[in-house]
Amino acid sequence: MTATSILFDVNFKSVLYIVAFSLFIYGLSGLTGPKTAVRGNRIAAVGMVIAVVATLLVDPFNNALLIVLGLAIGALVGVPAARQVKMTAMPQMVALFNGVGGGAVALVSWAEFRDSAGFAGKSVEIGSATLHVGTPTYIAIFSVFSALIGSISFWGSNIAFGKLQELISGKPLSLGKLQLPVQGLIGLAALACAVAIVAEPQSEIIMIGLLVFAGVFGVMLVLPIGGADMPVVISLLNAFTGLAAAAAGIALENQALIVAGMIVGASGTILTQQMAIAMNRTITSVIVGGFGGGGAEVAAGAAGAGGGTVRATSAADVAIQMAFARLVVVVPGYGMAVSQAQHAVREMAKALEAKGVEVQYAIHPVAGRMPGHMNVLLAEADVPYDQLKEMDDANGDFPRTDVAIVIGANDVTNPDARNDPSSPIYGMPILNVDESASVIVLKRSMSSGYAGIDNPLFVNPKTQMLFGDAKASVTDITSELNEL
Repeated sequence: MTATSILFDVNFKSVLYIVAFSLFIYGLSGLTGPKTAVRGNRIAAVGMVIAVVATLLVDPFNNALLIVLGLAIGALVGVPAARQVKMTAMPQMVALFNGVGGGAVALVSWAEFRDSAGFAGKSVEIGSATLHVGTPTYIAIFSVFSALIGSISFWGSNIAFGKLQELISGKPLSLGKLQLPVQGLIGLAALACAVAIVAEPQSEIIMIGLLVFAGVFGVMLVLPIGGADMPVVISLLNAFTGLAAAAAGIALENQALIVAGMIVGASGTILTQQMAIAMNRTITSVIVGGFGGGGAEVAAGAAGAGGGTVRATSAADVAIQMAFARLVVVVPGYGMAVSQAQHAVREMAKALEAKGVEVQYAIHPVAGRMPGHMNVLLAEADVPYDQLKEMDDANGDFPRTDVAIVIGANDVTNPDARNDPSSPIYGMPILNVDESASVIVLKRSMSSGYAGIDNPLFVNPKTQMLFGDAKASVTDITSELNEL
């Protein structure tokens, strides 16, 4: 191969990478609204295909069998999983796929370490001569960084998946007072391995030690975090994976990987900060953990928080209240997701609109188990986007709302966030549903939410509880509406 052809190949590959990450950015811009989200996803997918093709152009026949085998295994696992996953399980899938990305980056860094003999360099054959090419220090630094962060993200994301899938308790799990010291020592051990590798070529056992210590640190990072903080954790780990990928891209001199990793890292970091603000939590307090985990159930109709009385109601009574209302605001939460009630909610809204009732949906930023969870569910049910109101806009409408119907949204409607300085969620912005003329809460029982604390809203004189499966309850309400 001549120098001219090599230069052409390199330049052509660079052009393909530029096209690829331009499509990444353009596709990402389409995700800002439901009308353009599908198109944006497809555009970004085309960019990824171009990036893969450009990468293979380096040496299309080197390890071709392994490449084809990897693509086949990935497709066999990923396509059925993506097609069959329920919307309620989407947070788990996001956590799992994010972890796979972090693990892949860590393995690439390990492979780079082995390929360069512990970053001592490579021997290149040029004709009859052998030339030793040393590994630049910056490549060693970025490779080690991506291995460290990628391993943390992989194992942390797997623990997040286990908590969301309820394979692991959603309650904070820690070593008590020993948690931070032990976790700190493990983190220092991982950093010591990283410094040793960068300082001078090391045996492979040091690299394996780095991956193991970083993995244990990732596990210990997420285990103490309660379920209430899980949306923030998912976003944070997503940012970790993006940063690790960008670092790997620098080490491999892969422009598309650099840009894609920076986009994921930056967007994940911004989203993490926004989620923390929405919960009135600092990222540090989330990482320290210990918040959330569920509480004991109380029988329906029993004395509630503060000694109040829970008032049960029926689907017929709820239908009558809403049929004569001017404005009904639906407040969706994880209970709607669990029962897959979004389509039933949409049918209920249509029945109300047929009677001249205005229907809106109040969306809290951290309702559900991941950012945008409720928006995705309602979009799946073809709810008009202009009916979805973000928290600030919705709170302005609650004083004129006749009926607010809360479907499994517990902690994000808890008035203690405004009124009780001793509450763990005090200061967290909430949906002010208690300012409505009437509140209907759909729940299976009087169990607490993911934060594991009581909700005084349930014993508010304005509030009535409709107990049962959310989908069945909403369907019953719709049937009663159609008979009025």
